[in-house]
Amino acid sequence: MAEEIRAPLAGNIWAVLVEAGSKVEEDDELVIIEALKMENAIFAPRAGTVSEVRVKKGDKVAEDDVLVVLE
Repeated sequence: MAEEIRAPLAGNIWAVLVEAGSKVEEDDELVIIEALKMENAIFAPRAGTVSEVRVKKGDKVAEDDVLVVLE
């Protein structure tokens, strides 16, 4: 079952650490968002395979935007 990983806050995408097809384990870093001059890592909530990456470095995101889809 697909699970959308969403931005917990608005900011800029500082780094995308996975790509479609990547296998991840629970608590692996997926994306780093820069907000208020701080880096905020977004972690995988469970093990799975990344089916989509909807952001790239430099993108601006709003709170609750979908960053990654995990199968």
